[in-house]
Amino acid sequence: MEEVNKGPQHKYRGKITINEKWCKKCGICVAFCPQGVFVTDDFGMPIVKYPEKCVKCMLCVIRCPDFAIDMEDPDAKNGV
Repeated sequence: MEEVNKGPQHKYRGKITINEKWCKKCGICVAFCPQGVFVTDDFGMPIVKYPEKCVKCMLCVIRCPDFAIDMEDPDAKNGV
């Protein structure tokens, strides 16, 4: 039986951070993440619950109206 390709095989190995002071809890990151990386806590604050699912599509960073999400890429070369 042939294995079905379920999307990108290279997962993001960096760190996703949410600046809680900037975030207004709109839920856009939760709604637009195609991999379901984010969930909200009891107060509506998004949290990175499943970072291992991230494929670095950057939709959360691009769509965040508050610029509250940052991705640190360990593979990026500093100063280059």
